[in-house]
Amino acid sequence: MPNNVIVLGTQWGDEGKGKVADLLTTKANIVVRSQGGNNAGHTLVVGDKKVVVRLVPSGILHKECLCLIGSGVVVNPGALFEEIEELNRAGVESVESRIKISGAASLLLPIHPAIDKGAEKLRGKNAIGTTGRGIGPCYEDKVARRGVRVSDLYDMENFKVKLKALLDYRNFMLKNFYSEPEVSYESVLSYIESLRERILNMVADVSEIIAKGRREKQKILFEGAQGTFLDIDYGTYPYVTSSNTVAGGCVTGSGAGPLDIDYVLGIAKVYTTRVGGGPYPTELNDEVGEGIRKRGAEFGAVTGRPRRTGWYDAVAMRRAVTINSLTGLALMKMDVLDGMDEVKICTAYKMPDGSIRQLPPLSAHEYEGITPVYESMPGWKESTFGVTKWEDLPVNAQNYIRRLEELSGAKVAILSTGPERDQTIYLDDPFAD
Repeated sequence: MPNNVIVLGTQWGDEGKGKVADLLTTKANIVVRSQGGNNAGHTLVVGDKKVVVRLVPSGILHKECLCLIGSGVVVNPGALFEEIEELNRAGVESVESRIKISGAASLLLPIHPAIDKGAEKLRGKNAIGTTGRGIGPCYEDKVARRGVRVSDLYDMENFKVKLKALLDYRNFMLKNFYSEPEVSYESVLSYIESLRERILNMVADVSEIIAKGRREKQKILFEGAQGTFLDIDYGTYPYVTSSNTVAGGCVTGSGAGPLDIDYVLGIAKVYTTRVGGGPYPTELNDEVGEGIRKRGAEFGAVTGRPRRTGWYDAVAMRRAVTINSLTGLALMKMDVLDGMDEVKICTAYKMPDGSIRQLPPLSAHEYEGITPVYESMPGWKESTFGVTKWEDLPVNAQNYIRRLEELSGAKVAILSTGPERDQTIYLDDPFAD
C-alpha cells in the first residue's frame, strides 16, 4: 500500500502539477515542498476563487493536512506571508498554523532579486529567462556557504554579522559589475526583524515529522516544483532552474530517506510547453502552436508570460521516466487536442550528422541542429472535455494515449480532461489501499 508518493513534472514545468497535487492531497495527511521557491505557481480553486500558491504546499486547502517546507526550498518570507494572507482571504482555515518550515531552509532576501535582474540584463540576448525573483542567486549563496538560513534567526547578533558579510559581497557586485543600485543593510535587517517572530513560530524538524509520519503509516505527498528538464543537473543546462527538480531532489530537499518513497507519479501534458530560453526541439512557431496556446490557456500562473508550445516529446520523456524511476504518468489537458486533423509525437532526434538519438542530450549546445522525427496519428473531432471514463473517450484519443505509453515507457495512471477535479479519468490510484 503506497503511503509516500512523489508528484513531479516530467517536462519543462507548468505541466499541471497543481491539479494533480490537489486531487491527491484529499487523501494525504502531510504534503511536502522540497525545492524551488516563489518562482513556480500552482493554481488552486477555492470555491469560486482561484488562488496561486508558490511556496505553500497544495495541501493547504484541506484543513486536516500538515504542510511542510523542506531544507531544499529557498524561502522568501515576504512572499510566503503574502500567500498566507491571500489564502486567509479566500476562506482557507488555520493556514499559518499548518505550515512548518525546516530551519535548514535558506532565506531569500531583497538583495537576491536585485542580483537576478542585474545578471539577466547583463546577459542581453543570451538571457536564461529567469522569473527575476532571486531564486538562482539565493541558491548560489547557499552553495558558496555565505547564505543565511531560517535557523540563523534564533541568534540575531550572529545573523547580523552574516547578513552584513553577504550584503557587502552582493552590493559590490551590484554596483561594480551590474551597474545597479545597492540594497541597504538597514532596509534588509528591518524587513527581516519585522517578520522574524512569525517565521520562527513556524520552524520545525521537517525530517523528523516525515519519519514520524512514515512510522504511523500516514499518507505523505512530496510535491515537486518546475519540471525534470529544468533540473540543474539533468535539464537543458544552462537554461534551467537552480535546484534538483527530479525525484532525488524530493528526498534530499525534505530529509526523507531514499527507501521511504513508494510511488513516483510524473506529470506531463499530452503536448509540451516551455517558458523562457533554451532548447525545445518540438516547438511549433506556427498557427498550430498558437492554437494550442490559446485553447490550453498557456500563460504562466505567476508571471503571465506566454508559454512556447510544441508536440509531445517521447525522447525527453524516456529520460524523465528513467531518472525519476516513474511508477506512473498523469497526462494533462487531453481536451486541448480535440478537433485536430492529426496529432504528432516526437519519437527520435535526428542529429546534424544524420545519426538518430533515442535519448536527449545533457547540455543545451548539443541540441543545435537537432531535427525531431515525428510519428503522425489521426486526431479526433469528438470532445473529450469532462470525460470521466476511459471507454467514453474517442477511439483515436485512446490510441494516442496508448501510443504515448509505448513510446515513453510508462503507464498512464491519471488522465485529465479539464481543469476541474471531477474532470479526470483514473486508471491507477497512487494512494490506493
